[in-house]
Amino acid sequence: MSPIVLAAVLGAAVLHGTWNAIAKAIPARLVASALIGAVYLVAGAVGCLVLPPIAAASVPYLIASAIAQTLYLVLLTAAYARSEFGRAYPLTRGLSVLGITLASTTLLGERLTPVQLLGIAVVALSLLSLSWTRGGAPGDRVGTLLMIAVGATVTVYSVLDGIGVRASGQPLGYAAWLFLLQGAAIPLVCLALAPDRRAFVLGLRTHAMLGVIGGVISLAAYTIVVWAQSVAPLAVVSALRETGVIAASAIGYVVFRERLRPWRLVASLCAVAGIVAIRAGG
Repeated sequence: MSPIVLAAVLGAAVLHGTWNAIAKAIPARLVASALIGAVYLVAGAVGCLVLPPIAAASVPYLIASAIAQTLYLVLLTAAYARSEFGRAYPLTRGLSVLGITLASTTLLGERLTPVQLLGIAVVALSLLSLSWTRGGAPGDRVGTLLMIAVGATVTVYSVLDGIGVRASGQPLGYAAWLFLLQGAAIPLVCLALAPDRRAFVLGLRTHAMLGVIGGVISLAAYTIVVWAQSVAPLAVVSALRETGVIAASAIGYVVFRERLRPWRLVASLCAVAGIVAIRAGG
């Protein structure tokens, strides 16, 4: 992995943690998802008009990923509605690192050096440890199940996109079509799931600015990731991207007034050590 790709993915990690915090900050979870989806729709439509077409071989992966990512965003905001941000975000991302590494090395035949595998393991375990908390609140079991489901959907769409973007011949064009499909699906799904549509529409107006900002940041973050997946191993990109939990921990402490527990600081330092190992072993 070149220094440029490394820096880009680490930047995407910070952006990813930031937009997840914005999604958590919007109290109406379906409203948050719909606003982010609306940004995807506009940006994707523009991208599809101005970027070169993608290869037909990537279309099945594109469609399947768009479905998985629509499900992911709905599950994610549901998890945030029931769980502490500093716990939910690390758990979902740590699970996805393990899942993507397993899928890419067994199904896709990607080869990683022992040092890279060690670095990925350190990052994944660090992320999972960041989610640890004593006791549990009512509904915590449901929240945990939602987080596990989010981690599973991240694994699925990341692998699909890793294959699809390489088959597309146009990483940015692939990203544009992906955002267009998601952007069309997500607001419609959210509207269908909304128990009170009048309140849903009011929420769109109330939180429009924050939702648009979150959508733009999310768009930038995943565009970088899709491009990186076209030039670097999926497992490595995933492990580096998910270090956004370090930024998320800081956001949880500063914005949401969540406790910054000592082991979280240690786990964050371990994640940084894992990044060094990934880079050194490449």
